[in-house]
Amino acid sequence: MLNPKHLILVVLILLSTSSAYAQLGFSHEIGIITGPVAFKADFGERLDSDTNAGNTGFGIGLVHYINFAYQADCNCYTTDNYFNDHFKLRTEISFNKTKLNHLGKWVEDSRTSDEADKLRAHTGEANNFDIGMQLEFFPLSIRSFQAFGYRLAPFVSLGAHYVSYNPKVYTDYDNGTNDVGNVLDNNNFYSGWDPGSINPDSGSTWSVVSSIGVRYKLNMLSDLMIDLRGQYYFSDWVDGLDHQLNSNKYNDWLVWLNVGYIYYLD
Repeated sequence: MLNPKHLILVVLILLSTSSAYAQLGFSHEIGIITGPVAFKADFGERLDSDTNAGNTGFGIGLVHYINFAYQADCNCYTTDNYFNDHFKLRTEISFNKTKLNHLGKWVEDSRTSDEADKLRAHTGEANNFDIGMQLEFFPLSIRSFQAFGYRLAPFVSLGAHYVSYNPKVYTDYDNGTNDVGNVLDNNNFYSGWDPGSINPDSGSTWSVVSSIGVRYKLNMLSDLMIDLRGQYYFSDWVDGLDHQLNSNKYNDWLVWLNVGYIYYLD
């Protein structure tokens, strides 16, 4: 679980890092991002098209960039070197939420077994709060992009996020007792799962984040951004489920397609 002291520490580290770069005179950008999320959890069948398309949600976030190409204190470009002209440091605070269901052939209406009923009755929800950094690489010149040398600036990024997750797990399966809706009763869930496979407790973990995207220059002080992200968690409890079947070979992960608006502060 994310302790408030840990969150404060992470925020202070990020702020101090940004402040250190600010002291060097680099310029700043802020923005907002939002878009659909496809969450790859232990719900449903691995690599199943229905599962991949069905367990989708949304994400929203605030982003801050350190622009090394432009120096705010002198209103001029920085020293012309490769790093300054091709890299930006991105700090992000974001939230994503996804409803989760068991989809695919094992829960088709034609299946009338108790096991199929248990899977159909079992639903969940992933709720994740992220804070972290990514280093973005622009193959084309950032200076030329800011000077309208071209309207489109593609980029790739890599970084790490600290994640506080708060999964929710539900079931309305009736096993013949008074435990209808009890997520801790193993009789309510698929018999192939070991006891303890369901855990709706909150927690925290780290994740690696990578993305590919493009910016479109709207005007001197603003850009439109499209960004396709992949995020891999270092935990398999982000969705509240960690079972032992073949469909659960990897930790939880997601794909997020977001659209953002970026504003240049300096």
